[in-house]
Amino acid sequence: MTATPPGPGDGLVRVGGIVFIVGAVATLITLAPLFLGTEPFPSFAYAVCMLMGVGFAIAGAGVLRSIAAQRNQARSAR
Repeated sequence: MTATPPGPGDGLVRVGGIVFIVGAVATLITLAPLFLGTEPFPSFAYAVCMLMGVGFAIAGAGVLRSIAAQRNQARSAR
């Protein structure tokens, strides 16, 4: 079994996925007091939830970078 080297954009997709997961967990934690009837978290906790969108954007940038690299490779092969 040979391991393929990571291509351009693979690191961005991986980091974006991690940031997205952190934001998703923060969202679940932030919504918990609404269902438990406890005191809501401070505004900072809601700001951390925005990491979900940031992670999605980072991963999307990685996919676009990978597409561009594959397109350039296909052009140079012609």
